Amino acid sequence: MTKTLTERRARLMGPNVPTFYDDPVHIVRGEGVWLWDAQGRKYLDCYNNVPHVGHCHPHVVDAISRQAARLNTHTRYLHDGILDYADRLTAKFNHDLSQVIMVCTGSEANDIALRMAQAITGKTGIIATDNTYHGNTTATAQLSTRRPPIGGYPDHVRLVPAPDTIGSLGGSLAKQPQVFAENIARAIGELERAGHGFSGFMLCPTFANEGFPALKPGFLEETAKLIRDTGGLILCDEVQPGFGRTGQGWWGHDWLGFAPDVVTLGKPMANGHPVAAVVTRPDIMAAFRNAFGYFNTFGGNPVSAAAALATLDIIEQEGLIKNAKKVGAYALERLREIDHPFIAQIRGLGLFFGIEFTLPDGAPAIDFTARVVEGMRQNGVLLNRIGRHMNTLKMRPPMPFSRGNADLAIGTLKQVIKETAL
Repeated sequence: MTKTLTERRARLMGPNVPTFYDDPVHIVRGEGVWLWDAQGRKYLDCYNNVPHVGHCHPHVVDAISRQAARLNTHTRYLHDGILDYADRLTAKFNHDLSQVIMVCTGSEANDIALRMAQAITGKTGIIATDNTYHGNTTATAQLSTRRPPIGGYPDHVRLVPAPDTIGSLGGSLAKQPQVFAENIARAIGELERAGHGFSGFMLCPTFANEGFPALKPGFLEETAKLIRDTGGLILCDEVQPGFGRTGQGWWGHDWLGFAPDVVTLGKPMANGHPVAAVVTRPDIMAAFRNAFGYFNTFGGNPVSAAAALATLDIIEQEGLIKNAKKVGAYALERLREIDHPFIAQIRGLGLFFGIEFTLPDGAPAIDFTARVVEGMRQNGVLLNRIGRHMNTLKMRPPMPFSRGNADLAIGTLKQVIKETAL
């Protein structure tokens, strides 16, 4: 069956359409933190942040169904849903982040953030890290490093070295914040001299795709001051850390300790329904609206707004941010009990965990990490890997993840690591 589906995908969808795992999983049902394949096998989902409050949560399903049966249209008509959601969402933010554009994908949200920086500064130069991902529009793909743009990176883009834990910038964790800021300053100077000017710096506050390095609050302090002093914007991609995943409040930027000018959100905000958003200050919103006259046909439609409102209900009513903090601390303690010569570091923040593997000579244990991922899939636990060399296990489960779920996942991981050939 799997082979037939894989062949059919290639025939109908073309080549190089990615799937997880050497033996792809044919998923047919989900509930909470669990998934089932076509053969009825049950998997513990330790990877998918998009079903933020759990797969097929009945409150979200009901909200979508009821609104879809009543009305779905676009925002050139008036409706309450988008305004009710904007009121509730912006109440979760500080720093005068009080206005919202709703769109359909995180890529669209980040694309808008880049244009907001252009509109408010009148400049086009943009900076990101050299091991990141912010979407697949033309503009965001020029920042993302998974696949370099055809023809190379455009001259208005500068990519600076990403922070790291094992190979820290400047040779130590203590020096890394200063060196990171110095690299940003150098990139700003290059953009100004090239005539593009500096519009902004886009980052994920947990540097998730960079490998989820173990940073501390205050890491960005020097960089944030530099960006303010040079007139650029801080564009904060909260698609992965947002809505309480860190267990330290609603947003990753609050945990890291900086004030963003623009925040982008993605599909976790509506538990996987295709909706995303940009949140910013009124002055930036006005500059953007006047410069671009932006319209998105189904951004903020009544069904999407209903799904997003229902997701907020669940986060609050089920205490999922507190759960992320408590279960995350417990899981991290359990993970640190694992002993293996290839483990370079185990790190965690709320319900986001990473285990970085290196060989005895310090080289990244890429093949070993890949085999562990496949072994976990074969033993009924879904996770994956990230980082510059893809040698860091990535665990990022839905927010209802429990201590019992953690025990199962970590017990399985201990056994798989033990059985994986060196």
